[in-house]
Amino acid sequence: MPASRRLPSVPGISCVLVLALLLAPRPGLRAQRLTAAERKVVRYVGEQSGAALGLLEKAVNINSGTGNHEGVRQVGALFRQELDGLGFATRWIDMPDSVNRAGHLFAERRGKGGKRVLLIGHLDTVFEKDSPFQQFVRTDSVFKGPGVNDMKGGDVVILYALKALHAAGLLDNTQIIVAFTGDEENTGKPLSISRKDLIEAARRSDAALAFETATGFGEATVARRGSSNWRLEVTGNQAHSAGVFSPRVGDGAIYEAARILNAFHDELKGEQYLTFNPGTILGGTEVDFDATAGTGQVSGKGNIVAKTAIVSGDLRFISEEQKERTRAKMRGIVARSLPGTSAKIIFQDSYPAMPPTPGNEALLAQLNQVSLDLGHGPVKPYDPGARGAGDVSFVAPYTSGLDGLGTMGSGAHSPNETMNPKTFQALTQRAALLIYRLTK
Repeated sequence: MPASRRLPSVPGISCVLVLALLLAPRPGLRAQRLTAAERKVVRYVGEQSGAALGLLEKAVNINSGTGNHEGVRQVGALFRQELDGLGFATRWIDMPDSVNRAGHLFAERRGKGGKRVLLIGHLDTVFEKDSPFQQFVRTDSVFKGPGVNDMKGGDVVILYALKALHAAGLLDNTQIIVAFTGDEENTGKPLSISRKDLIEAARRSDAALAFETATGFGEATVARRGSSNWRLEVTGNQAHSAGVFSPRVGDGAIYEAARILNAFHDELKGEQYLTFNPGTILGGTEVDFDATAGTGQVSGKGNIVAKTAIVSGDLRFISEEQKERTRAKMRGIVARSLPGTSAKIIFQDSYPAMPPTPGNEALLAQLNQVSLDLGHGPVKPYDPGARGAGDVSFVAPYTSGLDGLGTMGSGAHSPNETMNPKTFQALTQRAALLIYRLTK
């Protein structure tokens, strides 16, 4: 099989499914199979693309960095008005002051037909009020602006997919929850509070569709890696450097930190979908580290054996089993202290993993059929090693899910973030038909 057609190596994904997707007929080789109702949906999206992109411009021009609570609420109010008009029961969920986040927008229709579907987006961006990147810029070939692709574009895909179904009379008796979180880019802690409502919605759903950035027409996400943080704290004996390595002084905190990091690198590197990255390191006589801000101060001299070293980093994994097994190995490495030193490692959960499951594969197969029926070609699973963590991971233990259904673009989280308006209409049509087929 040529390299370009090799099966993606994603643990747990059925080779039969992947082979079926890859060998499916290409566009033009298969007649479109849309019902009259579905053709109405497709036409509506085409006719309303200008209005949809206008709504996107309004949303992007409201700064909604995670820390800008008022801006997050303003974007929520903009989208809430749209959902109210579609007959959803909407509510704004405030977070306690201790969580220090704006809250979430949830909307729901409680019918009795078809699958119960959860649609996931987020209102916040990484660009705070003091960011110089604030302006939406529109050209024929590209839209540029903070959060235009990650993920206000995906939010508008959700809204106009639902508007198209409403216009065709296809929302009646459906069971749909829309969850727009206000802190996806920097989740509030504790997670038991900030993700309580999302998890509760997942428990009442048969399928979850998340609209983070799409990687293309030909791929969707059936698995995402989870992430957690770790902090290594090392202590040694402060002494004159002339005594380093002696039985009385030992090796010092910095050498011990270096030993541990080198052992992480040599003994853990290479396992598929597992990464571990030390992001900051400080060492010396005195260390003052602010983990929240990621800043610190250190003092020391070359002729003093270091007393303290602190390293912080992250760990990414494809399953809880991989996470726990790796943590155990890291603890074992940390425990092998050099003379005169001691160390401990602390782990903090952030995003769980979204492992591939048969239910996720089944959703991908339905998306694949929709894509074929629209003439867009087959859809295969995207490499989970190329994606970060996302809100869909929190619902993965409770329902089947699919992600990467939002807009196409580039430069997310940077001043060069763009969205491709030429693919917006087709992606919205695809989303609308997938939602319809799941709920009918």
